[in-house]
Amino acid sequence: MSTETPDLPDEVAERVRNVRVEDEMEQSYIDYAMSVIAGRALPDVRDGLKPVHRRILYAMHRSGVTSGSSHRKSSNIVGDTMGDFHPHGDKSIYDALARMAQGFSMRYPLVDGQGNFGSVDGDPPAAMRYTEARMAPIAEELLEDIDKDTVDFSSNYDDRLQEPDVLPAAFPNLLVNGSSGIAVGMSTNIPPHNLGEVVDATIELIDNPDATVEDLMEHVKGPDFPTGANIVGRDAIYSAYKTGRGRIRVRAEFEVQEWKNNRERIIITELPFQANKARMVERIADDVNEGKIEGISDLRDESDRDGIRIVIELKRGANSEVVKNQLLENHLEKTFGIINLSLVDGQPKVLSLKETLEEYVSHRREVVRRRSEYDLAEAEDRAHILEGRLKAVENAEDVVDLIRNSETRSDAKDALRETYDFSADQAEHIVRMQLGSLTSMEAAEIKSEYEDVQAEIERLTTILESEQELLEVIKEELREIKAEYADDRRTSIVEDEGTVTHEDLIPEEEVVVVMTEDDYVKRMPIEQFDPQGRGGKGIIGADVKDEDRVATVFRANTHDYLLCFTNQGQVYQLKTYEIPEMGRTARGKSAVNILDLDGGEDITAIVDTDALGDDEYVTMVTRNGYVKRTAGDEFDNIRSTGIIAADLESGDELVDVEVTDGTQDLVIATEDGMTIRFDEGDVRAMGRNARGVNGIKLEGDDAVAGLVATDEGDEQALLTVTRNGYGKRTPLSEYRTQSRYGKGLIDIKTDGRNGPVTAVKAVSEDDQLVLMSERGQIMRTHVDDISTVGRNTMGVIVMEVDDGDAVASVDDVPAATTATEDDATAAED
Repeated sequence: MSTETPDLPDEVAERVRNVRVEDEMEQSYIDYAMSVIAGRALPDVRDGLKPVHRRILYAMHRSGVTSGSSHRKSSNIVGDTMGDFHPHGDKSIYDALARMAQGFSMRYPLVDGQGNFGSVDGDPPAAMRYTEARMAPIAEELLEDIDKDTVDFSSNYDDRLQEPDVLPAAFPNLLVNGSSGIAVGMSTNIPPHNLGEVVDATIELIDNPDATVEDLMEHVKGPDFPTGANIVGRDAIYSAYKTGRGRIRVRAEFEVQEWKNNRERIIITELPFQANKARMVERIADDVNEGKIEGISDLRDESDRDGIRIVIELKRGANSEVVKNQLLENHLEKTFGIINLSLVDGQPKVLSLKETLEEYVSHRREVVRRRSEYDLAEAEDRAHILEGRLKAVENAEDVVDLIRNSETRSDAKDALRETYDFSADQAEHIVRMQLGSLTSMEAAEIKSEYEDVQAEIERLTTILESEQELLEVIKEELREIKAEYADDRRTSIVEDEGTVTHEDLIPEEEVVVVMTEDDYVKRMPIEQFDPQGRGGKGIIGADVKDEDRVATVFRANTHDYLLCFTNQGQVYQLKTYEIPEMGRTARGKSAVNILDLDGGEDITAIVDTDALGDDEYVTMVTRNGYVKRTAGDEFDNIRSTGIIAADLESGDELVDVEVTDGTQDLVIATEDGMTIRFDEGDVRAMGRNARGVNGIKLEGDDAVAGLVATDEGDEQALLTVTRNGYGKRTPLSEYRTQSRYGKGLIDIKTDGRNGPVTAVKAVSEDDQLVLMSERGQIMRTHVDDISTVGRNTMGVIVMEVDDGDAVASVDDVPAATTATEDDATAAED
């Protein structure tokens, strides 16, 4: 393609410039960005208004739609604004008009609306043809004296009219009503404040220009939202006022009430600013239905025109503190990000509280100065006229004769100027006077008015000559605004005492956790099960439904963090108290509401993370005899959906997990009664995605039943329990150390009455056991009731199980735990 410049006529060629397209695009985008910043999105620091709001108010002022007039159709106001000043579409204008009429959006609404202007439920305003509006009284204070040359005017978009660049603003509207907006590359979010507090701070700054933000905060306590609620903590407020940026927490106002039938309910009466009430209620209901919030029986929105009222009824026995804090964490508390960005001399700038007030005082100083100059000129003109009238009254007869003897009005004026040295304005006024103005009473009134005007001239001259007098005028007018419009603070500021967590409200206690094959889970205090002698049947520990069976039972502390390993090699993290506490005869709660388990995934082993030190390992064994060790720190960050603990081959399952320190021996037991003991060091540490190495050779259909870790000089015994309720203790010293991946030694006979091995544990003589059958029978017994015998024996009855039932799971309760329980019982006695 040719790059030669085409031949153009000279007059055209003179107007053509060669520019680089990237330079033109850059400059054009900057121009566009600044147009959006200055012309649409950001408020002016002086009057706190964006152009659209300023133009709406000025259009209403020009049309006489003031607080004293009747309401006018919103469509009429929007049409006037769009046609004369703001050619950006009626929707944007009406949205701005509607917001200025919303008591839940504006701390001091600038528009008095009649009709549906939206609601806190997020309902949009009715169409502009249905609603009516007029200026609110306080909005007139923003426009006061605008016709006295107090502000600059510019041509409107089509040069037909003049519009104000800024309004006189008799109060600091930017802080009082706040503002929000998104420009190109920047945004503003200024909260509303209490008018009385802002006025007091402004007066403080006028009296003490060296006042600090801390001094001003003696008056401005913090944002004051139209919807009330509470600001949590003062540090964030100070940071925002000091730097112009900050994040404050706004919390709903609510109370917990005693209700009928020994139940409680939570009544919410104020919401955080800009919260959507209907959406909040819907989300609370969703969390209740999904089990994320427990203890709520009913939720109602009883709000009306008089205010907010949301009623949350709690179930009998529900912990109101727990429910309250769950609601606070997810629904009743919002963060308000303060960005005090506004236009200063047409440029965006982030301002502190003091800088914002300084800019406003500077603006008002200019407004009062220009107004005083305007009023002084008017007063001097009036005084000049009155001087002429007084002279005319003093020479009334001669003036009347002079005018009567003149042929024309023009001759009369010339004669007056020549005879009495009147000015043109005075002569013009005198020839237009009525004869009645020459009476003695009228003369007295003229003299009185002249004295008043002279006093006004003196006052205005003093204001213009004295900075202190000018500031006194500003202060007095601010006090009048405060007296007329100020009200009580709506938003309270509460100290941040920290949120009481769910854990803080849960007592520390030892519990038994039961899980079934159909993934129903619950916890019960271990004290519910008194120790029995061996051979007992126990008591009902779970109501297991048809075709479901107990899969595992384990002991834990309510405050323990647990790593839950599943048969499919996944691991999940769980806090014990997150498992619902239920009675012995309850089935439990579906685990899918607590853990994100896949279909066919069952928890087979539990590890308390308190046992995981820096140099500890998680050692796992699978059903097919594979064993692996993984460093404990690889389980520090576990997603809610779980992470891989072991990569299992097809048909294999994770069976048991132990925490080891790298120096221990491992004992693997099989369902057919075989055991092998080998040095932990024979299994190298490997990552979570590894399968592991062979730990024991299995014969026939044999499978691994469990894993035990022991020390070389360990005085503990190996407890073995079979499906039919038989078991034995054998000193671990009788299991000699071998090389990994051997057949091992016979531990217990599994033929006949015993059945296959269910579990193996390393126990001490003072420990206790918790055994549970597949049908939900649970039994707690002392270890020392079980005989200590050698390997390759039958053992004794530990738990009696009915026909068709079997021991499903066994866990041990260490001596230290049982001692603590005994001490607690003694203390209660």
